[in-house]
Amino acid sequence: MTMQAKTLAVASALACAMTVQLSGAAKADEMEKCYGVALAGQNDCKAGEGTTCAGTSKVDYQGNAWKLVPAGTCTTMELPAGMDGMARMGSMEPLDRDMAM
Repeated sequence: MTMQAKTLAVASALACAMTVQLSGAAKADEMEKCYGVALAGQNDCKAGEGTTCAGTSKVDYQGNAWKLVPAGTCTTMELPAGMDGMARMGSMEPLDRDMAM
């Protein structure tokens, strides 16, 4: 392999890595924290009292546990009704419902 070919290969690999990194950053900007929508053990880091980090929520739709969701969708998500039969929605702020015992 010639020096020119090696240089081109390294430059191409670097360009690909930078593209992947930049596209990941753009996607992160399009996400928001949404409380009360994660299934048990599927929350993102960090949840509220009773949890320490990602994957530590104890109950489905735990009000103080959050998950990253596409921006603008949190408060419009349709969730199953709670045990009281009341409708549940996601929230941009921690909730007092469905807390782990």
